[in-house]
Amino acid sequence: MTYAFDWVDAFTTRPYGGNGCVVVHGAESLSVENRLALVRETRLSECAYVVPSDKADFGVRYYVAHQEILMAGHPTIATVTSLVDRGLVDLSQGRACFTLEVGSGVLPIEVQASADGPVITMTQAAPEFGEIHDPAEIAALYGLSASDVVGVPQTVSTGTPFCITVLRSKAALRRAVLDLDRLAEYHKARGLDAANAMEPFLVVREGETEAGQTFSRLLLPPPLPAEDPFTGSATGCMAAYLWHYGLIDAPVFTAEQGHWMGRPGQAQVEVLGPRQKIDGIKVAGQGVILMRGELRI
Repeated sequence: MTYAFDWVDAFTTRPYGGNGCVVVHGAESLSVENRLALVRETRLSECAYVVPSDKADFGVRYYVAHQEILMAGHPTIATVTSLVDRGLVDLSQGRACFTLEVGSGVLPIEVQASADGPVITMTQAAPEFGEIHDPAEIAALYGLSASDVVGVPQTVSTGTPFCITVLRSKAALRRAVLDLDRLAEYHKARGLDAANAMEPFLVVREGETEAGQTFSRLLLPPPLPAEDPFTGSATGCMAAYLWHYGLIDAPVFTAEQGHWMGRPGQAQVEVLGPRQKIDGIKVAGQGVILMRGELRI
């Protein structure tokens, strides 16, 4: 069997920036085993598989190296970039709106033409605020101290859960090194296995460039890559946390990630609704087709 694919760098306007994702079209007949194997073969954090949908205009499923992930930001940007580039989304009027069914539900998508390529906006679901975490325990996962943490870390989900952890400085963010044994113990103590484990998303309230208002890192355990260049789903969760707890003054800002990896990425973020009743989060970015071809299995 052959399947058309695009390799897309998401949350960037240049090749080798942001976060890469392979988007496979017509993938409904592609087995889960082959979907997982392709992720491992590419060494990317995730791959996307376009499938039919009876709930939305398009369907897609996302996988990391060992399992399906219900909601993911950079594969959404990558998938829409691929759909537009292949002419499956009509941008002749300069703007298009449609729906995309992912594992966690249906995402409203808006695409706006611009001089440097389409700008893609996904509206993530209203956040669910979950478990509160001990700042000292989360800090210890990275060789940091409780004094490096602002406020109290909390699990937040707009489809995929992340433990949002705000750090006081870029110096602390740069010092962070994930202790895999401590993380495994932390998950075990909470009865979390590989299928439902969560990783802390570390953020500071300043950009790496003058354009940004936040800068983040997501350090990951095997079989995932050691660090994710840009994490769109976690960015939505982070935005909800910052707005809810009054840690940002305005609900609209620019999020940055990946610069220290040589893969700078950027998203425009807007939290919808008041601090105590958030309706959803808009996360917008662009993508670049790096390569195109046929998957032969």
